[in-house]
Amino acid sequence: MNYLIYVISLIAIYSILTISLNLSVGYTGILSIAQAAFMGIGAYTTAILLTQMGYNFFATIFIGMAVAGIIGCGLAWATLRLKGDYYVIASFGFQIIIYNIFLNWISLTQGPFGIRQIPPPQVFGFSFGSPLKYALLSLGFMAICLWAAWRLGEAPFGKVLRAIREDEAAAASIGKNVKRFKILVFTISSMMASIGGALYACLITYIDPFTFTIHESIFILALVIIGGAGNVFGSFVGAALLISIPEMLRFLDVPTTVASPIREILYGTLLLVFLRLRPKGLLPEKISSGV
Repeated sequence: MNYLIYVISLIAIYSILTISLNLSVGYTGILSIAQAAFMGIGAYTTAILLTQMGYNFFATIFIGMAVAGIIGCGLAWATLRLKGDYYVIASFGFQIIIYNIFLNWISLTQGPFGIRQIPPPQVFGFSFGSPLKYALLSLGFMAICLWAAWRLGEAPFGKVLRAIREDEAAAASIGKNVKRFKILVFTISSMMASIGGALYACLITYIDPFTFTIHESIFILALVIIGGAGNVFGSFVGAALLISIPEMLRFLDVPTTVASPIREILYGTLLLVFLRLRPKGLLPEKISSGV
């Protein structure tokens, strides 16, 4: 039962990460492969502040959001003038830079040894240390992020983002500041990803740089594609599918050395199948009338 509850927490966390990337990829058409970097920023901020400075968990969430937001805003300002493949390459470069900071800033991040014994969240003496309590906490954060992203998408702000995605020149011609909107949504996306990272750190209780690689960014992008780009509810469905199905391998009599490659093959196969049969994902985007 505890393992099932753990999987529910994991689904909630990856739903947050997928929703965050869907804001930039699905709504705005900004194809980034650096989401794991912002996940890592949130995770390391929370882990360091909890283990080394004794901060309150919710304070670390807000500090992590601030750090990720500032870095995301700076990255967006510097790179979003690039188009298409050039921006993807720039986001890849940023991902590599952040990964190497995690790996080599040993005095702060413990380098390849990682940060261990990350304590569970506590609020006014109430601990979320039990699996059920932590699952409820994770689901609560997921619900907030889902609601916030949905409201953004339904608001005039979201309609402008979709207009930018379809035709930047047309959006600019009707007086929309395209660069400002893109910087703003990328900053929000970065901050939301940091929440997922903070929750992940406390769930696993151990983090190292090898968790936040380009492979993780591509995995989160796959969740967006399978769930449905532009549909935040699809983000939850995609995360639930790609997290839960491979986890079922743990209940089969399969050696660990074999289960891991099978899991990776399964991820790739599911992605190829959906790209071929349902390119718009399980829950395609629904465009509301009026712009």
